[in-house]
Amino acid sequence: MKMEYEDRCRQAQRGKYDCLLFDLDDTLYPLSSGIAIQCRNNIGDYLVEKLGIEENKVSDLCNVLYKNYGTTMAGLKAIGYDFDYDDYHSFVHGRLPHENLKPDPVLRQLLLSLPIRKVVFTNADEVHAAKVLKKLRLEDCFEGIICFETLNPPSSSSVTETSSHIFDIVEHLARPDTGGIELPKTPILCKPSLEAMEYALRIANIDPQRTVFFDDSVRNIQSGKRIGLHTVLVGTAHRVKGADYALESIHNIREALPELWEEAEKSDGIRYSGKVAMETPVTA
Repeated sequence: MKMEYEDRCRQAQRGKYDCLLFDLDDTLYPLSSGIAIQCRNNIGDYLVEKLGIEENKVSDLCNVLYKNYGTTMAGLKAIGYDFDYDDYHSFVHGRLPHENLKPDPVLRQLLLSLPIRKVVFTNADEVHAAKVLKKLRLEDCFEGIICFETLNPPSSSSVTETSSHIFDIVEHLARPDTGGIELPKTPILCKPSLEAMEYALRIANIDPQRTVFFDDSVRNIQSGKRIGLHTVLVGTAHRVKGADYALESIHNIREALPELWEEAEKSDGIRYSGKVAMETPVTA
C-alpha cells in the first residue's frame, strides 16, 4: 500500500510531459525572415545548374516531389537522380541569408525557464541547424539535434551515376489511369514519414506520450499526432486536424501551455541532467 502511494506521488511529481521536441526552420524563427523563400530559390537553382533540369519544369517538379516525398531532395532520389548529400546541402542551405536571423532573448528565456528536456528535430543538415541556433543564440538551450545526418548516416551518401531512366513523376500523376500504381520509394528518411519520425524518437529515447512536438508544417504535425505526440502547430492561430494547439508565434508557448511552467514550479526547479546518445549533438 505504501509502495503504491509512493509510486503515485512520484508520477505526480514527474508531471505530464518530460520532453519538448522542436522543428527548426519557420518554427524557432518566423517565416518573415525570408529564409524559406531563398531556400526554395536555391533548390530551383540546384535542379537547373547541377542536375540539368529545364528551368520551365522546375516549379511543377518541386511541388510534386515535396507533396509526395516530404522534401524535394527525397523526391529527387526516388525518381532516379543521384548527387552528393553534402553538396546539395551546401548549395541549398550554405547560401541562405543567415544574417537575417537575430538573437531572440525572449525565446531563450522561455526555453531556459523550463527544467525539461528540449530537442530539435529538423529535416535540414547539421551545419545549417547549428548555424541557425547560433544566430538565434539558442545553441545552449537544447540537449541535442536530430537532423538529416542522424536519420541518413554519411555512409548512405555515396554517389552513383544518375539513372539513365528518370521517372517522370509530373507526367505520371497527370495521367488519369495511374490509380493503384505505386510511386518509386526514396532511400531518404525525413519528416513527415512515420518511419522517420518513429526512428527519430527511438534514437533520442523519447516517449511520444510524454512529449510536446512543435512544427510549422501541418503534415508533420499530423504525422506526429499519429505516432502519439502531443502537437503544437506554429505560425498560425488556426488549429487544424491533428494539432492539439496552434500558436501564431513560438513566443506564445506560455499562454498556450501554462501547465509546462506550473509543473516546473512544482518540481522545485530540478533540471533534467540525463544525456542521450544522439549522433549529432548541438555544436556551435
